[in-house]
Amino acid sequence: MNAVLRIATIVLALGAMLPGVTSAATPAEERRIEFLIYSIETLPGARFIRNGVSYDARAAAEHLRLKRQQAGTRVASAEDFIRYCASTSSMSGVPYRIRFADGHEVTSETYLRAQLANFRGAIDDGPPPVHAGGP
Repeated sequence: MNAVLRIATIVLALGAMLPGVTSAATPAEERRIEFLIYSIETLPGARFIRNGVSYDARAAAEHLRLKRQQAGTRVASAEDFIRYCASTSSMSGVPYRIRFADGHEVTSETYLRAQLANFRGAIDDGPPPVHAGGP
């Protein structure tokens, strides 16, 4: 089973256990958002760069979950989550970056949009494209 499909299946199975977030998002969108966060949290050897400081994947996921919770009803979709919570620092406006274990970097927005497309392919349309650790 493809890694994205496995992660999507886990997130869907855990959907009922999502923390209480005051949200305008549907349960399906909340699962997509959690999938996006989980896809960062489980990146092997990746670093999340925020305001010039490098964080491990688990710390990045915690930060994104906190920003999601603070955004409340402003986030009604996975696209909103990417735009308002996961692309740039709300303090500095500097884009977040992900450095993969092999050293290449992409913006978190680029990575998350690719992951969202993979998720939709896996859940909504059938098998997703092959995922090789980055877009």
